[in-house]
Amino acid sequence: MRCIIGYKEGAAVVRTCVLYDRECIGCGECDRCDLDPEKICDNCMKCVKGDAEYRGIAIDGIELDTEYMQNQSRKD
Repeated sequence: MRCIIGYKEGAAVVRTCVLYDRECIGCGECDRCDLDPEKICDNCMKCVKGDAEYRGIAIDGIELDTEYMQNQSRKD
């Protein structure tokens, strides 16, 4: 199953997998909870809460939908 996010000039634009270097195959692994892989993430934030004074989350980048579509068209 391919995750089509839109169409450009009649061709399907396919989503890129956020976990692996491949096209999205719709496996749903990216929607799973980090603490309980049997559970779909519901944004409970238990994975970032704890006894530490602070937590860090690495963000690779932020893309708006239009920027994402432009980057995908450049790859083709």
